Amino acid sequence: MLRITFIIGLVVVLALTVAFQGDGEGDDLSYEGSPELAIPPFSTDLEWINVPAPLTIEDLQGKIVIMDFWTYGCINCIHMIPILRELEEKYPEELVVIGVHSAKFANEGETENIQQVVQRYGVTHPVINDHDFTVWQTFGIQAWPTLVVIDPRGNVLAAQSGEIPFEPLDALIDAMITHWDELGELNREPLTYAPEGANQPARLLSFPGKVTVADDRLFIADTNNNRVIVADLATYEVLDVIGSGIGGYADGSFEDAQFRLPQGMTLHNGVLYIADTNNHAIRAADLTTRTVTTLAGTGEMGSGILPFGMQIREPRAFQLRSPWDVEMGAGDTLYIAHAGSHQIFEIDLVSRVMRPSVGNGREALVNNNLGTSELAQPSGLYYVDGLLYFADSESSTVRAADYNNDAVITISGTLQNNLFDFGDIDGTVGTSRLQHPLGVTGAPDGTIYIADTYNNKIKAVDPTMTTTSLLEGVVEFDEPGGLDYHDGRLYVADTNNHVIRVIDLAEGTVGTVTFPNPERLQIANQLTVIGRNMETIITLPTQMLALGEVDFVLQLTLPDGYKLNSNAPSSAEIGGELTPITDTELHLRVTLTADMSRLQGTFDVYYCEAINETLCFIDRFMLDTPITVDESGAASFTITRELPLPQQG
Repeated sequence: MLRITFIIGLVVVLALTVAFQGDGEGDDLSYEGSPELAIPPFSTDLEWINVPAPLTIEDLQGKIVIMDFWTYGCINCIHMIPILRELEEKYPEELVVIGVHSAKFANEGETENIQQVVQRYGVTHPVINDHDFTVWQTFGIQAWPTLVVIDPRGNVLAAQSGEIPFEPLDALIDAMITHWDELGELNREPLTYAPEGANQPARLLSFPGKVTVADDRLFIADTNNNRVIVADLATYEVLDVIGSGIGGYADGSFEDAQFRLPQGMTLHNGVLYIADTNNHAIRAADLTTRTVTTLAGTGEMGSGILPFGMQIREPRAFQLRSPWDVEMGAGDTLYIAHAGSHQIFEIDLVSRVMRPSVGNGREALVNNNLGTSELAQPSGLYYVDGLLYFADSESSTVRAADYNNDAVITISGTLQNNLFDFGDIDGTVGTSRLQHPLGVTGAPDGTIYIADTYNNKIKAVDPTMTTTSLLEGVVEFDEPGGLDYHDGRLYVADTNNHVIRVIDLAEGTVGTVTFPNPERLQIANQLTVIGRNMETIITLPTQMLALGEVDFVLQLTLPDGYKLNSNAPSSAEIGGELTPITDTELHLRVTLTADMSRLQGTFDVYYCEAINETLCFIDRFMLDTPITVDESGAASFTITRELPLPQQG
């Protein structure tokens, strides 16, 4: 018998045991009900995501509930997302998962950022923004991730921190269903969800995570489109696409190969090595034969850590844990930022032997020799002259593994062993502060550049280890995840803005990559939208309008050869009311009051090639015009918008 003890602090600390019987897989669970420890009502000032209205305790009566306490930069929390999704898919009527996002980093506490991450990882269940730790403290939580299981009467059964495999959770839920079915207290009526980004068309780029430049080509990890884009560095013409764009795990031709949220890349001898993060694998894309093979990993997530120096002679049989970046070192050595075990691995590409080469696997900020140093979720790599720089995201530092002297040092960020010592401060190492950096690269003059992700900045570290912010006030990045240097320019994956930026370091200017042949980036027959970054604001002379209801008319003129696509979510929002746009003329009834002085609205119009309906463009414009409301005013108001001919280059 396998006995597991779960502990929960809710007003008092309660310890209870759940017994798993049988062959150790937990298939026969002894469950006889929960202690009477009712969860309190949710605070009414919490912000909810993925539901049309905040949930109440009454909404959850009759449901088995798992509350998932997480923060989105935590790799262990990310590992729980697919496990919870599998449970939701198996028990869609009986189980409700509620994510309680209690942010570690300041940037993670913003609801808009949580909404982005919810879309990025495909989280469809309700999520609470618990940025003040109200729910966290109520339940006595002490670590990310922690799961709390609640029975259909609203009583807490159990809680457990850390990563929990699917099997024991499955066994527990199955046993609870049997028990509460016998009592007739299960409610199988589905709750109404409103997932972020649901039914949105595909973006040309979707949360691009990393970029690399090599052989006059720009390689882009189009992460949430599950593919890698190869573009000409001078023109940005799309030369090739690696992967079908459909999330999965399959080797084969570039058209047939499948990835799942790929991140870092590096080129060596005509082969692009790719950190296929959510497949927990390293993939090899041969640019000549246009085929993808697997170098390391099985496609399944491993558990635990690998002792420093231990050799793995069959990397394809070894289960990796969220490899986030790859980088070529000296000779044929490929380094892997093995974020999920807080280590850096290396593979000899000739012998195909893999081993940990930095870190003992304990999550911390400890600089020592290569084998005893402790890392915290390394997520970006850059190698030069025996030094492997790495963005150590959870310690909010950039560090370097010195293979020449068997040592690890910090070059930017705190020197203290404190994973909560973060911020946004320029200065010398120890004084400077970063916030969850994910990318690092370097220039020939010795300058190291950092994607300081949660500070939404790009920073530079000079040879004296002094950190300086770049381009402040020039451009607004949104969680940039990766960058690479080439010939005086930085190429930046501006992840949450879904674009690649190009920084001219000498001029201090920033541009955005656009593709002259975007049709190459369509995924199968999915609706794909090329976004416009700028919004047009329509302002007219003051309009005299009638008090009460007036007829608002929007007239659209389309370019020749284009039409509105009924499958795309064109919409108009005026006065808080969202109305679909299905034709080139839209009529709305708008209520005006005497105290109103401006009429404002937001419009998103998707228009597509009349023949190739799946390649679409978006025109986003706003109305902001002064009005005077009077009983003698006009009863209707018309605006016209001539949609521009799309500029694809």
